[in-house]
Amino acid sequence: MRHIMVLNPKGGCGKSTIATNLASYFAAEEDKAVALVDYDEQASSLDWLARRPDNRAEIVGVEGFRDGLKHVPRSADVAIIDAPARAHGPELTELVRHAETIIVPVLPSSIDIQALGKFLTEIRNVGKLQRKGAKLAVVANRVREYTLIFEELDDYLTRINVPYVAALREAQNYIRAYSRGLGVYELPEYLAWPDWEQWAPLVDWLNSKRSRP
Repeated sequence: MRHIMVLNPKGGCGKSTIATNLASYFAAEEDKAVALVDYDEQASSLDWLARRPDNRAEIVGVEGFRDGLKHVPRSADVAIIDAPARAHGPELTELVRHAETIIVPVLPSSIDIQALGKFLTEIRNVGKLQRKGAKLAVVANRVREYTLIFEELDDYLTRINVPYVAALREAQNYIRAYSRGLGVYELPEYLAWPDWEQWAPLVDWLNSKRSRP
């Protein structure tokens, strides 16, 4: 079973949006058996899953904030882990122990850029990453192209020594999909094709050997 974690200790950066869209992608587009593990007590990912129509590709929800990975079905091909905010120190080390691939979303703001720098310093010192037991990548999230702050973020992410695999726009499609229990890949093409194009580099990276230890 593969474990993909969406992680950033700063709240409000879109972890649940990326986690739910990854879960729906692997279930609907890759025909994988998917478990969605929500470690955040706000349970945004599980709330999304509760809205999911019965006729869509099945995704198993797991209350990670209660029992960790204990109830992830052994039959699952992929576990998407929505990590909690404010994870540092021993809690961060324990979370990373469960992942082979870690996606770090970051918003285009000076505060988020500064926080990301501190977080990357911390997570690089976690033993599993030092031993190259997990692969790390960053995703710019909720971006507005041609703005100064996105240019600042884009330049920063290009210079750090971590794969910068995608920039995802701020779009109503994510709100539309969440309210229906869907991912953007499950929206009609005429609505969602710009988002499909932006997700393609992230999906390609996840499906490559570069994303695996």
